Amino acid sequence: MIRKELLELLFEAASIQRWNDHIRPEHFTELDKQAHKMVYAYVLAKIEEADHGAAINWPGLIEGGLFEFLHRIVLTDIKPPIYYKLMAEKGEQLNQWVLERLKEKVTDLRTDLLAKMKQYYLSTEYASLEKRILKAAHYLATNWEFKIIYRLNEGLYGLEETRAAIANQIEEHYDLAGVQKLALGKKTGNFLDLVGQLRFQQRWAQSPRVPKTSVMGHMLVVAMMSYLCSLELGACPKRIYNNYFAALFHDLPEVLTRDIVSPVKRSVAGIEEIIKDIEHRQLEERIFPLLPVLWHSELKYFTDDEFASKIIEGEQIKTVGSEMINKSYNRDHFSPLDGEIIKACDQLAAYIETFLSISHGIKSYHLEEGNRQLYSLYSNQIIAGINFGQLFSYFKI
Repeated sequence: MIRKELLELLFEAASIQRWNDHIRPEHFTELDKQAHKMVYAYVLAKIEEADHGAAINWPGLIEGGLFEFLHRIVLTDIKPPIYYKLMAEKGEQLNQWVLERLKEKVTDLRTDLLAKMKQYYLSTEYASLEKRILKAAHYLATNWEFKIIYRLNEGLYGLEETRAAIANQIEEHYDLAGVQKLALGKKTGNFLDLVGQLRFQQRWAQSPRVPKTSVMGHMLVVAMMSYLCSLELGACPKRIYNNYFAALFHDLPEVLTRDIVSPVKRSVAGIEEIIKDIEHRQLEERIFPLLPVLWHSELKYFTDDEFASKIIEGEQIKTVGSEMINKSYNRDHFSPLDGEIIKACDQLAAYIETFLSISHGIKSYHLEEGNRQLYSLYSNQIIAGINFGQLFSYFKI
């Protein structure tokens, strides 16, 4: 079972400020950086598959992203230059210490995530290509931030040294086809730039809240929760892949439409369908043209009716329940996707957001009403064997 302590840890990154010794946008958080990094990782891995014929271990890439995320939270107080020196000189000891800190939080999971974490942290040979893609994605996401930081801090002592260090690290990864393509600054780079704007879109914009979270950070939290639920279900590799990336992209249209709150969507009969239609047209007209044509069908599968559980049988997309996927379709060739699980994780993330703020003493009508409604919806819910009632009960006020 997924533990409360692990879910709470995912949200700690929302309070970790990046570049906090520079002039920067109000909220440049570790959570947002890690979310942007995983979008970069998706793009780099897809290009590596297409251009170099690489065999990407997608579940390995996803779990690597989670392990690096948790590693960074545990070691959050160490500045990057010092962190890299320590890892170079005392990496094994630091990794062992991180494992000790994380051990209790992952021990109750159905899959032995701790064993995988040990292998990822301690074996240089394990998932070497996936680690390289994640490292390149890390520096590309850092560079995206730095270009904004640079304009605000021009002339600051040490800034040129930082710029050179980031550029050198990106150059170290030029063997990856995606790094070469992104260096050209063409349309795929524009897609990543556009997605980055979700870092500035605040969740619960009508209410004061602590910690503040962005749409971008929320997408990663939902993706990580969906991944953990997929492990609990004993999901096949393709199901893990679909659930993670469908969750990571589930709010993608909001980069064009902004976050339209649920009460507005439900305020007039038929308005939710109109909003969905607008979102789909915006995706078709403004986002898909920025990506290779071969990726379009997959992203449509992720974003069309994103909260429906579905499979592909033959050439046909069929809507089926997640319980039915468990029984009959939990195999790669059906490309199963648990929209029901993603929706529940989306609402669990929103519920925890309300809980954390109210627990900090920052509350409003919107937060308290959202908290009450979400708990009443899920207090007794079990979806495909995942006891969401128990997960919600962890955070009952």
